[in-house]
Amino acid sequence: MPTRYLPFLAWLPEFNRGSVRADALAGLTGAVVALPQGVAFATIAGMPPEYGLYAAMIPAVIAALFGSSRLLVSGPTTAASVVLFSTLSQFAEPGSAEYVSLALTLTLMVGVVQVILGIARFGAVVNFISHSVVVGFTAGAGVLIAVSQVKHFLGIQMPGGLNFYEVALHLGSNVHQVDIATTVVGLVTLLVGIVSRRAFPRVPYMLTALLVGSLVALLFNRFQVGPDVQVALTGAVPQRLPPLSAPDVSLETLKQLAPATLAVTLFALTEAVS
Repeated sequence: MPTRYLPFLAWLPEFNRGSVRADALAGLTGAVVALPQGVAFATIAGMPPEYGLYAAMIPAVIAALFGSSRLLVSGPTTAASVVLFSTLSQFAEPGSAEYVSLALTLTLMVGVVQVILGIARFGAVVNFISHSVVVGFTAGAGVLIAVSQVKHFLGIQMPGGLNFYEVALHLGSNVHQVDIATTVVGLVTLLVGIVSRRAFPRVPYMLTALLVGSLVALLFNRFQVGPDVQVALTGAVPQRLPPLSAPDVSLETLKQLAPATLAVTLFALTEAVS
């Protein structure tokens, strides 16, 4: 009975001196990869960068202690960040205090629904999700992620909330605004990630790509290779914790976010399977 509510009691006895080194190395590797990923996820979701850092740390600790599976990776994902942005950007300006408040409220609502589904043993529904659905879901999420990041990859100003064909039309009519330096940094980062993953499978390819891409961006800005060449940077991440704030649980807000709550909950369930 205790292990049902305190799952860490099941694996804690297996933790010994022999496993400390391997676990510490795995934790260090995961942290090195997850922290810059968290900043990227926050940017995609329209949230301040520091929220991505804490979203990468806190859920991992809670899931490690109380998660029902020791194999399931917990924390923010690219696809979930895209869904969050597409859902909330129609209600508030990304990055604003109102947007952050809505994100906290939506997260709370999704968590409550997931707890209810877990108590009701609704997780068994994943047994009825076919492999084709998972593949289609993964491919669709990949397309959405790529489309949402086109403006950052090419350095083009683009309004939020555009769908696939609207992004294509906007890109076609504003191709002259493509920032060459930003595009070069994006291509270098992408190519380094692909090559590193194939040539050095034991090295975190995302970290390698991040380091090389950041170095190229800094070199562009440092040596001013052109009169208008300036690669936009994330900037300094605040070292203080975000101020404590309560989610907006007003009836109007709950009704406004109810459809999104159901969609994000089912999305998270499918993503866990994929």
